[in-house]
Amino acid sequence: MLQVRDGEVQMLGVLFDRYQAPLFNFYSKMTQDRTVSEDLVQEVFLRILRYRQTYRPGTTFRTWMYQIARNTRIDQVRKVRPESPLATEPMAPRASDSAQQHQEAQLLQRALMQLPEDKREILVLSRFQELKYDEIARLLGCETGAVKVRVHRALQQLREVYLGLENNPAEQDLRRAPKESLPPTRRVQ
Repeated sequence: MLQVRDGEVQMLGVLFDRYQAPLFNFYSKMTQDRTVSEDLVQEVFLRILRYRQTYRPGTTFRTWMYQIARNTRIDQVRKVRPESPLATEPMAPRASDSAQQHQEAQLLQRALMQLPEDKREILVLSRFQELKYDEIARLLGCETGAVKVRVHRALQQLREVYLGLENNPAEQDLRRAPKESLPPTRRVQ
């Protein structure tokens, strides 16, 4: 990255080759939309090129890149939100997955997509992108201990949602439905 910052922009190709797949996986877990994920990855590398002068020696490139990725995602959500909800259809499974693994992975992904964006993001960064807690702390601008607490709480909520889906998928969908679409409830006296 220092070479890119200093004007050797052809070295961005090396960074792209190294980080394109992890970024795509990050966005895939966050959006469940292949096209959007591909577009976001491209936008991240455009922003890396555009803002290369802001990269500081001694900063972990991966942390700096994920900060750009987070900002890119936030901008994308702001653009999309008024028009339509984020995609929640599961992506196509890999051919190597067994039926049981596929079903569990699909259930986990549905549960993950039902978490609030901030909890989903911290789980994707820590569990799927394998960022260390101190890297996530720098990324989020908080203490490492706070990251541990957030991950723990997000995992607890993910577990609850997953078990709810596993035990009664229809009931979980009702809990997630907007209040105006639910029938009015009457108080029994």
